[in-house]
Amino acid sequence: MAVIVEKATIYGSSSIGVFIFANDDFAILPPDIPSKVENLVRSVLKVEVIKISIMGSVLIGVMVAGNSYGLILPKHTYEWEYNFLKRTLRDFNISLLPSKKNTVGNLILVNDKAAIIDPEIEKNVMKIVSDTLNVEVIPMRIAGHSLVGAVAAVTNKGMMVHPLTSDDEIRNLAEIFKVKVDVGTINRGSPFIRSGIVVNSKGALVGYETTGPEIMRVHQIFFLD
Repeated sequence: MAVIVEKATIYGSSSIGVFIFANDDFAILPPDIPSKVENLVRSVLKVEVIKISIMGSVLIGVMVAGNSYGLILPKHTYEWEYNFLKRTLRDFNISLLPSKKNTVGNLILVNDKAAIIDPEIEKNVMKIVSDTLNVEVIPMRIAGHSLVGAVAAVTNKGMMVHPLTSDDEIRNLAEIFKVKVDVGTINRGSPFIRSGIVVNSKGALVGYETTGPEIMRVHQIFFLD
């Protein structure tokens, strides 16, 4: 079956990655997401869809980090949101991050092999992230940026990173995450990869401003074995 990379907008924005979290099994979308986008997520990523806010916000991709083993949510997640996800995702690890920083999706970059985390985050959170996501957690930057989840996107097949990421960093990241790693941009030259892409091992949605060459890059990095 051919892998699909499809363009999309959400609320009129090409920054679709800030609104959606996805792994290989399910996607979390805002409650008022247009049905057209919901159907696109289902068909392109081949996942179940869960609709919920986090901290009352529609910025799911910014607030959530996770892989096939678990989810990390900000500590100020509303109790009813947390309970809804626990009921919906039975036997799935879900933890609240005991940090003053709420943008969990920007702080953590993770697949099923490893995670890297903002090196400026409180030290006591690393064990919680490791235990919840069942991976080793390494504090590091990418291309000088501490918000590693904003300047890269990773799946169990590939990883696209900020265009200023060095060759040494690329080799290191490939060893850590056990995937092919290369540089790229999204949404007509944006180096903040994650804001413009929602990708798993089965397909990808990219912001509407993403160019043809950028889409080819997505195919090359994430879907060409």
